[in-house]
Amino acid sequence: MSSSSSRPLPPWNGCRAEHLVGDDLSRSENTRNYARPVTQEQRGGRAGQADRRRAEILDAAREVIAERGYRGASLGAVAERVGLTQPGLLHYFPSKEHLLVAVLEERDRWDTAAFLAGPSESWRLSHLEQLVEYNAMRPGVVQTFTALAGESVTGGHPAREYFIERYAQARARLAELLRAEFGERLAGGRTPEQVAPLLIAVLDGLQTQWLLDPEAVDMSAAFRDFVALLEPSADA
Repeated sequence: MSSSSSRPLPPWNGCRAEHLVGDDLSRSENTRNYARPVTQEQRGGRAGQADRRRAEILDAAREVIAERGYRGASLGAVAERVGLTQPGLLHYFPSKEHLLVAVLEERDRWDTAAFLAGPSESWRLSHLEQLVEYNAMRPGVVQTFTALAGESVTGGHPAREYFIERYAQARARLAELLRAEFGERLAGGRTPEQVAPLLIAVLDGLQTQWLLDPEAVDMSAAFRDFVALLEPSADA
């Protein structure tokens, strides 16, 4: 995926990335930072320079992921693109996994910002349907998410904390979405809290199947079919 400075991202929820991902968003104070912490001597002007450098590295990482996929996104390839040595890049991100998690966090912030820029004040299933369609345009990032999610189940993996927190937030947010969409009971009398993890499983499972065989799996159509199953029956 190219950075917004070289090739615009396609619109998501009617908005473009260059309208949403600014300095304040990409370095939100409320989001964990997987780069190395800024030392005392870097504070002030040097800290700002380090922030800009990290942003450049993230832009380059997105480009390399888009071009080469998860396995091909080596630290060396990213470092070369920003004019650094690999040890120089490790000064900002201590490992490939830390760098890729930072890319995913930025992706999450952009998706949230795209939603917030839309007309609705709450997440609806239509937003998820749009997001599934948009993910089909960025297979490199989807591949990175899926691969890291699988690796993160091992103890001590750098991405483990990110995925634990992300899934907890997703379950809570999707329960709210389902409640707003269907009320307190869905198909089979299940509660939004019961269905939320199933919805996540469908989203992640469809991504895996699509990555393995994109010609056979239409993520968007399959997700819409699943959503239809959530509708409570008339006699429920």
